[in-house]
Amino acid sequence: MQLIFQQLGTLFLGAVPTMLLFIVLVLAYQFLVQAPLSKTLQARRDRTEGAIEAAQQALALAETRATEYADKLRQARGEVFKLREARIKQWNAERDAALDVARKAAALKVSQAKAALEAEAALARHAIQASAGDLALQVVRAVLPVAAGGSR
Repeated sequence: MQLIFQQLGTLFLGAVPTMLLFIVLVLAYQFLVQAPLSKTLQARRDRTEGAIEAAQQALALAETRATEYADKLRQARGEVFKLREARIKQWNAERDAALDVARKAAALKVSQAKAALEAEAALARHAIQASAGDLALQVVRAVLPVAAGGSR
């Protein structure tokens, strides 16, 4: 058993420089490679997260601006619609006024024409009544030229 302990002691003695070299390598790796690499990766992660946050803020700002734009556009369309409706109402009122004027003028012309026609009819009736006696006499003479004692 002593031989085994002796061989183990020799093995550990031979392994001490290797362990010391391994510890030195681990410490050198820790200070020379891993620490700067961790700092660089952390800075990269921070910049990436900052860029993502900036992009999210830009998207939020763009969404608010798009919403504002849509609201302004909706308001502008509403105003245009109101102006268009007002203009149409004005045109309809003007058209109705022109139609009323034309109707009144036409009604006046019709009443004047009726009055003129009634006056002409009255004159024609009066003329017919005035000449009815003469016409009757001419008809009687034409039908009965001899019996009437006409001198034709």
